[in-house]
Amino acid sequence: MIDGLSKKLSDVVKTITGKANISSKNIRDAIDEIKIALLEADVNYRVVRRFVNRATEEALGEKVLRTVSPGQQFVKIIYDKIVQLLGDQRQDLHLKGPDTQSVILLLGLQGSGKTTAAAKLAILLKKKGRNPLLVAADLIRPAAVEQLSILGEQAGVEVFKENTKKSRDVVKNALKHAKKNQFDTVIIDTTGRLQIDDIMMDEIKSLKRITDPEETLLVADAMTGQNATDIAKTFDEQLELTGVILSKFDSDTRGGAAFSIKSITGKPIKFIGVGEKITDLEPFYPDRIASRILGMGDVVSLVEKAQETIQLEEAEELQRKMEEKTFNLEDYLDQIRRVKKMGNLSALIEMIPGLKGNVAEDQIDTEEMKYTEAIILSMTPQERKNHRIIGSGRKKRIAKGSGTSVYLVNRLLNKFDKAKLMMKKMTNKKYQSRIMSQFGGSS
Repeated sequence: MIDGLSKKLSDVVKTITGKANISSKNIRDAIDEIKIALLEADVNYRVVRRFVNRATEEALGEKVLRTVSPGQQFVKIIYDKIVQLLGDQRQDLHLKGPDTQSVILLLGLQGSGKTTAAAKLAILLKKKGRNPLLVAADLIRPAAVEQLSILGEQAGVEVFKENTKKSRDVVKNALKHAKKNQFDTVIIDTTGRLQIDDIMMDEIKSLKRITDPEETLLVADAMTGQNATDIAKTFDEQLELTGVILSKFDSDTRGGAAFSIKSITGKPIKFIGVGEKITDLEPFYPDRIASRILGMGDVVSLVEKAQETIQLEEAEELQRKMEEKTFNLEDYLDQIRRVKKMGNLSALIEMIPGLKGNVAEDQIDTEEMKYTEAIILSMTPQERKNHRIIGSGRKKRIAKGSGTSVYLVNRLLNKFDKAKLMMKKMTNKKYQSRIMSQFGGSS
């Protein structure tokens, strides 16, 4: 995500932290590079100017120039200013308790991803223990009701719909249905048009009066840059937004919308769309995104993703197999599948400090993971448990069965051997003690 901006800013960070001493000129040059990078990323000019002025004023103070690590202190200032631009702190939804009905009104233009965001949001709320109801109130866009119905089925969430052209009637009846059937959260997919007009605004205002929502969220396309910011400002002026969902954030190579929306509208970005899967919606953490933009990783998000796919008991079982040297190709396949469940591999690389920009594309090749699965699935149970029995004849059979080649089969087996050696090293007590001692701890 926002790869272009991230590459430029992380390069500035590497340059400035690599200097033993920095001068006023070094700082001004670095800030100039950051300014150009932000403008090229389609960040609002007023936002960039404010950022540059504040960063320059603070960075040129004696606090930076006379500190023991001036480069690191400068990067800390830039990091803090980026976090401020993105919204300071995580802003969650403000909903009533589960025993009371809460309403979320979703707004957005056609093509912004509003209907998809409604289903994704419903899944997130289900994970938190809430009982959401999706309401198909976009009666203008062709197939919007059908699309929400399909997404609701995939999400395992009920969709309320009626054969009418009056969104007011749909919403009124949906609220009654939700109350009667104990749905604690009502997510309303409102009308969308290709551009903002008075008819659309009047309709949404009417729905807002009927529902008195806890959250009025705009779904904006991150890839449209400053245009998304202008749209957010217009919607906010007429409907008083409580927040924004930035869709297609994973495809946004610039970052203009993310950097500008909070500063221009004063409204927080609450969620970001990070992929096409129905589960690809994440809470927006300004500090974590700032860290990833500067190439510093995001370990917290990585751990959270891992916890969603790997239970504690499973992790302990995996460690036991490593220690007892019983880890086999069946287990290897299981771990590959779990990594895939965690999401886009390139996005995962961004979360690991120091890896972004230092890992070649072929090292995170999803096609190779497909080949790996196919090859292992073409093996017999005995071969997966003990790959040492796989000779030339078996390799030819496996290659033919998986639609690959003997070369790829050999490469997989070599990779697996190396992985086992690394795991053996990682579980070695002496190795663990040596690592812990480097950080002042003990095993």
